[in-house]
Amino acid sequence: CRCYVEDRSSKVAWLNRSGIIFAGEDKWSLDPRVELEKRNPLEYSLRIQKVDVYDEGSYTCSVQTQHHPKTSQVYLIVQVPPKISTISADITVNEGSNVTLVCMANGRPEPVITWRHLTPTGREFEGEEEYLEILGITREQSGKYECKAANEVASADVKQVRVTVNYPPTITESKSNEAATGRQALLRCEASAVPTPDFEWYRDDTRISSANGLEIKSTGSQSLLMVANVTEEHYGNYTCVAANKLGVTNASLYLYKRVLPTLPNPFPG
Repeated sequence: CRCYVEDRSSKVAWLNRSGIIFAGEDKWSLDPRVELEKRNPLEYSLRIQKVDVYDEGSYTCSVQTQHHPKTSQVYLIVQVPPKISTISADITVNEGSNVTLVCMANGRPEPVITWRHLTPTGREFEGEEEYLEILGITREQSGKYECKAANEVASADVKQVRVTVNYPPTITESKSNEAATGRQALLRCEASAVPTPDFEWYRDDTRISSANGLEIKSTGSQSLLMVANVTEEHYGNYTCVAANKLGVTNASLYLYKRVLPTLPNPFPG
């Protein structure tokens, strides 16, 4: 806060809403951050280090000269960069649930809060402020949500929340196949689900296990049934079952017999 006097004989004081800070060069304030700045004999400026929001307000430099008293008043406005103070923890919910995400921030001026779903389209939720409500959440609405708190003082503060949406399995691919006897065969089944589905394979009503030339290999959302050496008894209908804690679904696949073409006898008779 700058203040100048007309001559050295002037009596000067700095005051704020709490009372006298300096009277002449005598410091009345107990605040160690406050000091006088006198770069020349007529300067009587006030310096406050490490300013915080409690320093905001009116400051008065009172000058008593030989002629008449004068006062110079300055209002200190303290600006604070945005800082997110509270944000929802990562959450896992079932599809169809209502979800409320919370993001609170401090700063001066009051930060503006915006939410954005971090997808390729990057949908921004306008005017949601601290609370983002998602009614009947779908699997497409899973993923990371970004909260941004911004004011004109400094760069925005950004934090993220991960929302995981559980949903029951849906078979996305079930591919029948054909194979010749004596060859290898492969049946593939894929399912979309959160949590990741468990797979089972059935032949008629009998569950298949990895044995006797059959091998089941399940990784993530895909399961393979492999037949090392196809015989006549392997042809027919199979059922792929995908299940998680929210539901179960199945699909039928068929292993067909492939008849290899035979070459005509080049030496008839």
